[in-house]
Amino acid sequence: MCGIVAYVGDRDAQEVILKGLFRLEYRGYDSAGVALIDGGKISVRKKEGKLSGLAAMLAREPLKGHIGIGHTRWATHGEPDTPNSHPHTDCSGRIALVHNGIIENYLELRVALLEEGHRFSSQTDSEILAHLIEKYYAGDLLEAVRKAVSDAEGAYAIAVISERNPDEIVVARKSSPLVIGMGEGEYFVASDVPALLEYTNRVIYLNDNEIARLTRGGMSIYDLGMRRVEHTPSTIEWTLEQAEKGGYETFMLKEIYEQPDAFRNVLRGRILPGNNGVNLGMEKIAEETIRSMEKIFIVSCGTACYAGMGGRYLLEYHTDLSVEVDYSSEFRYRNPKLGRNTLVMTVTQSGETADTLASLRMAKEKGCPVVSIVNVVGSTIDRESDGVIHTYAGPEIGVASTKAYTAQLGALVLFTLYVGSVRGQMEEEEIRRVIAELCALPEKIERVLRVEAQVAAIARKYYRAKSAFYLGRGFNYPNALEGALKLKEISYLHAEGYPAGEMKHGPIALIDKEFLVVCLCTKGEKYDKMISSIREAEARGGRIVAIGTEGDRNLKDIAEDVIFVPETLEELSPIINVIPLQLFAYHIARLRGCDIDKPRNLAKSVTVE
Repeated sequence: MCGIVAYVGDRDAQEVILKGLFRLEYRGYDSAGVALIDGGKISVRKKEGKLSGLAAMLAREPLKGHIGIGHTRWATHGEPDTPNSHPHTDCSGRIALVHNGIIENYLELRVALLEEGHRFSSQTDSEILAHLIEKYYAGDLLEAVRKAVSDAEGAYAIAVISERNPDEIVVARKSSPLVIGMGEGEYFVASDVPALLEYTNRVIYLNDNEIARLTRGGMSIYDLGMRRVEHTPSTIEWTLEQAEKGGYETFMLKEIYEQPDAFRNVLRGRILPGNNGVNLGMEKIAEETIRSMEKIFIVSCGTACYAGMGGRYLLEYHTDLSVEVDYSSEFRYRNPKLGRNTLVMTVTQSGETADTLASLRMAKEKGCPVVSIVNVVGSTIDRESDGVIHTYAGPEIGVASTKAYTAQLGALVLFTLYVGSVRGQMEEEEIRRVIAELCALPEKIERVLRVEAQVAAIARKYYRAKSAFYLGRGFNYPNALEGALKLKEISYLHAEGYPAGEMKHGPIALIDKEFLVVCLCTKGEKYDKMISSIREAEARGGRIVAIGTEGDRNLKDIAEDVIFVPETLEELSPIINVIPLQLFAYHIARLRGCDIDKPRNLAKSVTVE
């Protein structure tokens, strides 16, 4: 959840670290801190609240030095206050550490360390690591860190500095993201790529249970058995501008408007000539595996889970496969019936979501092939999957996911076409028809974005609402869930998504003249049934906002407000229909004065349970 940054080189470490933290603030913003080796001594500045408070403190009391670590926090253990902020130090203050993750056996370790005479200044699990390093330190910081993390159970990405080793940073990771940026005589460390892009695009992603020593003179990487590990650097194609707001008032709005290009990236290089099929580049997944599949489990969290639900509708519509969708946090703790003819698919933007990663590993232990839809190339789920469909949507900084969702839906359409073709369950003409319309979607998304002013005007009518229902059927039921989630996430307005046919089985009791009802009612097989549901809500006084197909006159007669979108195939309509839902949530939140990019209690990448 948290963001960590570290630097060693000839630059002003405070400036590098602070800039990096601002680019990672989406990962957590409860508190922040930095530690530099300044004149041979470790100096720490940390403060509760947003990063701007720490920046003001450092402007008044700057630190000097060319090596240091920094942290922006999303609290898991202990209140989001200054004592619980990172960096944490050992008893002597000569070792400092930043940590992203959770140490699951921290209570046991804390009791043992207290008995040995260690003194703690926070309630966090992270401080345990600083004291373990102190315990094992005998002149070699790398060895002390190796022994400390070997005692720890759980997830960690850490960066450590010591006064007694003033020219080096030691980093280690397990189940939490960590990337090392490579410069000339300098190294950068961060939880995510945007923190590094101003300085370098050459990076190395540490694997689980790896540890590295970084100095101006070079880098050495080891496994926990102290065997040298070699990595081939990756080149990041994202520009710094891509990772910044680009003139939009928020990252979320920028990312909403990036969706046409993001969707083009999903398709790029994957459509065969003549729209005759798709090439997903999954060499490790044999076609025989696809042909022999009997069942697919799609596991994911949050927005990605709703994309997965959309994938279930697609796969069951076009193939004979049985498909189940489950939240990763539930899938890993139940006893799903998995076998070698079961394929498990994970869907994730970051590729580091803790519950999804654990579900992937459980599936592989049971012998299931795993295919993942991932945005972040080189992430843990990317590396551990048998087959990967990268969405190439670019960095998504806003906590509320937008372009990742439409990109994931696009990837699921491609996967469905591939499976339908390999299994012989989609005719060539049908495949060409779907692909042709798929390729037309970026332009149609651009057309939808032009209605933003209308959506903003509609939002002004309803932003004081207390509650809302989002209703959809079939392919657009997952969109109803996603639309409600967006409203909850960024505006804090209570909203629930429902399959429209279920409304009269209880929820309709809540509808009155103050109740907002958002209905997904574009043309398709369930259109007439959606019209009936809208009339039921209207009869109870509900305030109806409908998403409809251009040219539909019926909706104007029964809905208070209608947002029209271009017509497309029903199975592809969620990709278009979600755009006005994103804009609607955005403008409701803006009118309510909410911090849209950093909604309370949330963080972008959920790397703990």
